[in-house]
Amino acid sequence: MSRTSVVIATRNRAPELARTLDRLAALEPPPPVVVVDDASTDETPETVAARRGVELVRLPRRMGASGARNAGVARVGTPYVAFSDDDSWWAPGALAHAERALDGHPAVGLLAASVLVGPSQRPDPVNEELLGSPLGGAEPGPDVLGFLGCAAVVRVAAFRDVGGFDPLLRFGAEESLLAADLTAAGWRVCHHAGLVAHHHPSPHRMPHEDRVALEARNRLLIALMRRPWPRVGAEVGALAGRALGRPASRRALLSALCVAPRALTHRRVLPDRVERALTLLEQR
Repeated sequence: MSRTSVVIATRNRAPELARTLDRLAALEPPPPVVVVDDASTDETPETVAARRGVELVRLPRRMGASGARNAGVARVGTPYVAFSDDDSWWAPGALAHAERALDGHPAVGLLAASVLVGPSQRPDPVNEELLGSPLGGAEPGPDVLGFLGCAAVVRVAAFRDVGGFDPLLRFGAEESLLAADLTAAGWRVCHHAGLVAHHHPSPHRMPHEDRVALEARNRLLIALMRRPWPRVGAEVGALAGRALGRPASRRALLSALCVAPRALTHRRVLPDRVERALTLLEQR
């Protein structure tokens, strides 16, 4: 029996979710799956109900990827969780591989996988970036301070230790904050090149400009919550500069200003060693 549950956050992508659930059901052994429906209005509940061994958690209101993944992890009884999106799934043998790595390295809180994109299985550019991390680290792979939310396996005890994803971020760059919080708490976050996830990007995706603006908003909020004040100023300047000629960035800046007081109540500056590591990565 798998000791890794798969948590999937989804909204209004029932056909793609069905494909992902079929892929996961074909794994040996099939993992327990928790699907968190982020207030969908399509056939997502019926899609999940038609499958055995899949638990559905329906959120009464939209909480974004951060809140949905937290709700999923809260339901599992396994020591490890693999995150998928409704357009991604794990390669055969990947979850057992992750279990062996986490069993053998108790200080590792999260493994960032390699990602193969589309039917051609093109390596995602993030693979090379993670593999070339300058942060050092031995087995099971180099230390990193980021990962793709659709391709990570986390130790549940570590996830709960730091409070999971910050729900204030909802969507975009939420992985960066979790990686920093895990590292600050003494857990390792590693890239494991032999751990493989498949990603077939949905055609029903947020427009690129909106996504970039949301990520900039969340980088500003992360700076307010964890980074020194000069970094906060830099993020304000970057987002304000984009807002001059881009409506999506203008909306993102206004949103950031509205939630900034709440972000400040979460402020807990990272240890110097983690801030130095972040600065090193940002200077590459």
